Amino acid sequence: MSLLPSPPTHAPPAGQDPGPHRFARRLRAHGLASPRRGRLTTLQVNVGLRCDLACHHCHVEAGPKRTEALGPELAARILELLARDPGIATLDLTGGAPELNPCFRELVHGARALGRRVIDRCNLTVLLRPGQEDTAAFLAAEGVDVVASLPCYTAEKVEAQRGRSVFRASIEALKQLVALGYGRGPLRLDLVYNPLGATLPPPQSELEADYRRELAERFGIHFDRLLTITNMPIRRFARALERRGEYEAYLSLLANHFNPATVEGLMCRSTLSVAWDGRLYDCDFNQALGLRGQGPESLFDPALDRGVGAVLEGLPIATADHCLGCTAGAGSSCGGALA
Repeated sequence: MSLLPSPPTHAPPAGQDPGPHRFARRLRAHGLASPRRGRLTTLQVNVGLRCDLACHHCHVEAGPKRTEALGPELAARILELLARDPGIATLDLTGGAPELNPCFRELVHGARALGRRVIDRCNLTVLLRPGQEDTAAFLAAEGVDVVASLPCYTAEKVEAQRGRSVFRASIEALKQLVALGYGRGPLRLDLVYNPLGATLPPPQSELEADYRRELAERFGIHFDRLLTITNMPIRRFARALERRGEYEAYLSLLANHFNPATVEGLMCRSTLSVAWDGRLYDCDFNQALGLRGQGPESLFDPALDRGVGAVLEGLPIATADHCLGCTAGAGSSCGGALA
């Protein structure tokens, strides 16, 4: 089964020399080499594309009708390789809504038993769905770090991006997490902001102060950090830009704000992206485009038995125009701003 429901949107043609694309030109203009993999610290696994939401910015085009899902064989392989490679400190679970995958709890429990940090990239509303009544308590009991999507602290802007009634449900879910001890102690709760449209995120520290004030005063919600993420010009968001005639202008905005200080901290240097079927990519965005890098094609490759990090370190990273999104302004990654 194919990971993508349609041909990749805005990926370079197969076999094309990456030199001509705009990201490569920006690197060269600043005397920077194309990025290569460093020490692997994070395994980011997309456990499936099923989600209770269908957000406008979603680069994997997740939604309620998607059926692609990680199965038990891949879950067992992930835990096996984590046990073999102690350098991988973090298992980062994403989707879709990762909590909807039947193997989600097995992965969480297994990785925590190995002493690894586990991140759940949670859309919040899923915690209120039938069958998920005890998920928040499970996350707390396992000591899972929650990275929760909340693109604004006002209902109007959240629902313009994510749908009707999503803001109310998100606040209710956050209150559940806070009541379990998240955001004020060892249980970590980070929030994620991304812009509504074709703009760069504002300064992360300034926006974080606004979130803290508004959420505490209005709802009694506390959290650890706000992470700002730039919308990637790929897939669903790219098509929306094209419909409005804004695609080229947005790419120019990203290119004109290229920040060389962000390149050293790019998440693709230390994170390996694993698709729901086990295929490997340099980052979650490359996975969404089907843009393969070098090295083993699948997590099932026996070459990885000697250590995933050892096999990958030093390999070149596949890049294209969308990489400008990670290097514009203060930079963007799954961990927020880079500079």
